[in-house]
Amino acid sequence: AELDGKPVCVVVPSDREVSMKKLAAAFGGKSASMMKPADAERATGYHVGGISPFGQKKQVPTAIEEQAMTHNYVYMNGGQRGLQVRLSPRDAQTALKAVIAPLVAD
Repeated sequence: AELDGKPVCVVVPSDREVSMKKLAAAFGGKSASMMKPADAERATGYHVGGISPFGQKKQVPTAIEEQAMTHNYVYMNGGQRGLQVRLSPRDAQTALKAVIAPLVAD
């Protein structure tokens, strides 16, 4: 995603949509929007459908949906289609230096 024109990464459940208003609020920004697929691929080094919050070309600010913190483990994309990484949400937060916030659309 983009926040005020700069890339950010957002992690939400796969069956939910990101609220752009909540994403902007999580980072104290004015507006957020989804990146165009080609821009996202160029920025991350991953193909759409396999974009991982881990190992991107350049680490960007990351936000994780707060509901993830209620689980012992979560699964996140591991950098290619079909590859999932299982880890505790606290470990993900630490590794990504992520903000925890409400991010899903109502």
